[in-house]
Amino acid sequence: MSLVITTYVPEGIVMASDSRQSITIEGKTPDGKELPKVDTVNSDNVYKIYLLSRKDKNDKPIFEVGVQSFGQDLLGGISTTSHIKRFSEEKLTDEDNVTTIPKKLVDFFRELFPTADTGFHIAGYKKEGKVSVPYIFYCHVVRNIIERRNLKPDGNVAYGATWSGQIDVLAGIIQPSLMPGPDGKAVPLQKPPIIWDAMALQDAVDFSIYAIRTTIDTIRFQARPKNVGGPIDVLVITTDGAKWIQRKELKGEK
Repeated sequence: MSLVITTYVPEGIVMASDSRQSITIEGKTPDGKELPKVDTVNSDNVYKIYLLSRKDKNDKPIFEVGVQSFGQDLLGGISTTSHIKRFSEEKLTDEDNVTTIPKKLVDFFRELFPTADTGFHIAGYKKEGKVSVPYIFYCHVVRNIIERRNLKPDGNVAYGATWSGQIDVLAGIIQPSLMPGPDGKAVPLQKPPIIWDAMALQDAVDFSIYAIRTTIDTIRFQARPKNVGGPIDVLVITTDGAKWIQRKELKGEK
């Protein structure tokens, strides 16, 4: 499991993720009996945010699109990171943009791993006339879902946040919940709203980090699998381009 969040406000898009990779170990005894399944942490150094880009001959970006992965990570024994790198090299062209990549990415994974319980957030801007329009997509491989998340019913751009993976901690804080009423029946408990339309980009960065950090710190104390953890990576995309706010780097001994 994992936790990824994409926060989209008027100034830009923030994508944040944890770095933990959990695996389930299965086995048999020499006489063929099934051993109990064991869930364990395999790594705290997995990348779940990817910046897909193409540049022209003058080294200017043709497109910069952020992708986040969640759910099943090891496909065919290889991490999603490696598969997305291959996808970028084999399938993307200078003609692609944030609106064409979602279907290409889902089709790529469905061809190789049609039953993969793997999903993606895909985000970026597309120039439409003189305006750079933000696009936020939620995609899932086995469910064959490609869904734009930042549109209001009237077709105008919406602002907010989309999170996937281990979402129960954050959902419990942000979303309405139930509590006993005077007659003992459950009644909705509304949470104070977040005014996404008025949120500054720095606040969107802070919120995204808060969402991941709070989940990590909460499950640390709960009697449950510790399947969200490790460093928090953060990518920001604006109409001016993409920028890593924080990203784990390879290092040797100190």
